[in-house]
Amino acid sequence: MNAGKIRIKDIAERAGVSVGTVDRVLHARPNVSPKALEKVNKALEEMDYKPNMYASALAYNKSYTFYSLIPKHESEAYWEEVEEGAKAACDRYRDFRISNKVLYYNRFSPETFARLMNEILKQEPEPDGIIIVPSKIETTSRYADIMHKRNIPFVLLDSYMPDLKPLSFYGQDSFASGYFAARTLMMLAPKEKEIMLMKQMRNGNVASKQQENRETGFRHYMHDHFPSVKISEVNLSLDEKRENYDKILEQFFTKHPQVHHCITFNSKAHLVGEYLLRSNRRNIQIMGYDMVPKNAECVRQGSISFLIAQHAYMQGYACVDALFRAIVLKKEVDPVNYMPIELLTKENINYYRRKNVIG
Repeated sequence: MNAGKIRIKDIAERAGVSVGTVDRVLHARPNVSPKALEKVNKALEEMDYKPNMYASALAYNKSYTFYSLIPKHESEAYWEEVEEGAKAACDRYRDFRISNKVLYYNRFSPETFARLMNEILKQEPEPDGIIIVPSKIETTSRYADIMHKRNIPFVLLDSYMPDLKPLSFYGQDSFASGYFAARTLMMLAPKEKEIMLMKQMRNGNVASKQQENRETGFRHYMHDHFPSVKISEVNLSLDEKRENYDKILEQFFTKHPQVHHCITFNSKAHLVGEYLLRSNRRNIQIMGYDMVPKNAECVRQGSISFLIAQHAYMQGYACVDALFRAIVLKKEVDPVNYMPIELLTKENINYYRRKNVIG
């Protein structure tokens, strides 16, 4: 029977309880005896009652506060698109009084992650849900345990750590993405003897587990199919002044004239792409990640051959949407949600719809 055609009065008569009792059960309000609750639930089952979850949630008239803890970032960066997507989801569900407060930690400092997580968990009332871009596994795991004990649902974004048992995860399959990147690159460079891998490290570490997993996938493919190709790393260190990057790249390409193809697993392929345009080195191509504006412009001008897109906007939107569906509508959500691995080139980059959202 359609829930829209079933009145609370009908359920009350079937269960032999008052209309007020049925209303309290449907909206999960307190002060319902176990016996009355059993009667109402039995009546609902017999009548095949399917509640209008949206109407119920609106009637509850509660506000919900989510928190997002993401890395500090520059303007026009990958993370800015994540924020835009999260904001769009909050706007869509504004009638339910959803808010998402964003805090930023230093990706190379687990201490800043811990300090901000402590701030979030001290809030009163406590957060209804939390979106996390993980820090080091040890640090993130400690707070995952706390959230589980306090029944605070959390969603992982960017890097999947299944042992933490999040409500849900959104991001690419990083290993598969790196493997795909290697396969695509070597279609262009099957006879190359050396390939440059550009990293941005601090104290010998890259910014995320996701980048590490991409590199692992890349190296697995190379080991299996092109074991003789040398992979030469260049670190455009985050401790180095940006104006010195051109000098570092010039020295590398002068010393390695046989290198014609480069790859990076972060969103900063444009650092090499812009250098190639300034130096007029037209015989070198780079492959990178993320459809941020500076990368896109290098693709249009030809210094970046391919970008692998991972729908940052969709990820931000989906994280808030998952918390909304689980917490407000009391629905189950898929625990693992891999984003598509999409290849962008000069020919199709202008048709990439970064703001496509399903639902």
